[in-house]
Amino acid sequence: MPSLVKDVINIIVFNYNEAKLQIIKESGVQPMERNDYLTRIFYIVLMGFGFPIMRYMSIHFDTLNNNAIRFLSGGIFFCIICLFKFREEIKTILKDYKIVLSLFLLAIFMTANMFLFINGLKYTSAISGSIFGILAMPLGIIFASVFYSDERKIVTNKRFIHGAIIAFLGSLFFILNSHHSNGNEIIHIGYIYLTCAIIIQSIQNLIVKKLALNLPAIVISASTATLSGIIFLTIAIYTNTFNNLREVPFTLITGLIFAGIYGMLTGMLMAFYILKKQGVAIFNMTQLLIPISTGIIGYITLGETISIMQMISGVIVIFGCILASKREHTMRTKKCIA
Repeated sequence: MPSLVKDVINIIVFNYNEAKLQIIKESGVQPMERNDYLTRIFYIVLMGFGFPIMRYMSIHFDTLNNNAIRFLSGGIFFCIICLFKFREEIKTILKDYKIVLSLFLLAIFMTANMFLFINGLKYTSAISGSIFGILAMPLGIIFASVFYSDERKIVTNKRFIHGAIIAFLGSLFFILNSHHSNGNEIIHIGYIYLTCAIIIQSIQNLIVKKLALNLPAIVISASTATLSGIIFLTIAIYTNTFNNLREVPFTLITGLIFAGIYGMLTGMLMAFYILKKQGVAIFNMTQLLIPISTGIIGYITLGETISIMQMISGVIVIFGCILASKREHTMRTKKCIA
């Protein structure tokens, strides 16, 4: 696992440096494009593991303690990296109070989002958490297209529209078959929590996109995770919830710390990076593949079965994602070369 984390960090740092050089070096386009796709693959696979981990921890920890430990462990880990790699960016933040306020606002949205999301996982299942990323797609794209012209150009493209519709319908088909094959009852309050979480996430992504114009994804992640962790910890101490950790085995708390670092690397850093480099629309399209990844990994690690209909719907989703992102890839490549 340490080597995998190192590889992911190296990919993020490499892409950030390449982005600064692409204006003056035409040859930098192709390597950056390949790494963009590699990052998407990493994100999809790692998030497939991430949801079962979050589901497991949500059962054994109170939501406040869960998020406090996860966000602080991940945030501190990121802060250490930033102290070595992004000192100038940290100075930029400290000099501009508007950026500080934006990061604090993002942390508040993140806190509300993850409180609702973890509660939703507690009452539902890992696959439910992943499929709600799909349901966030239309809302996220609508918000993005209203406020950003570059997102509007992507969304109004016919190829994107057709691909998004195909992928979305395939995803719904996957959801329905997943629900019936598992035969589990989904508690309605869990759905309510998850629905509220994706609404907040859609607004949150817009703030990320704005901040990403001036800051690297890892700096945004470090700031947001640390601030959110402090907020969760403060609430947990104030409500005496933090005292419940005395009854939890040390090994489980250690596992939660590492789960926090893992979750921040995938769910925050890699997500922010994709939002920065490829936009909200493409990020939401990438989200469509995560339930499939979760289903496959669940089959390999937990022995959960995947029906033939789920496999067919998975192929439909992949086809739709490729169709929707191909036009964006072509246009962005031409723009960089020009």
